[in-house]
Amino acid sequence: MSGLRIQEDDDSVTFEVRVAPRARRNAIIGIHEGKLKVALTAPPVEGAANDALRKLLAKTLGVPKSNVTIVRGERVRNKLLRIRGVGPEALCF
Repeated sequence: MSGLRIQEDDDSVTFEVRVAPRARRNAIIGIHEGKLKVALTAPPVEGAANDALRKLLAKTLGVPKSNVTIVRGERVRNKLLRIRGVGPEALCF
């Protein structure tokens, strides 16, 4: 899919994510307005949705969960993520 706005650094990529908590299943929905849209079953309580997001993206991209960092937006649905150890070509969802 095209349209995801990605910033590439030396060993990481940074991009925006729109999270939909309390969904029926954990899934990457697609790209909407330049952001990766992700559905999560976890509620947005005590960081549960953030943990589920990091786990889903780490598993999908084949990197450790510790490589997925929320740069901005820990308490809102729109987040800025940095993932170490992947290039932009890995973000073809």
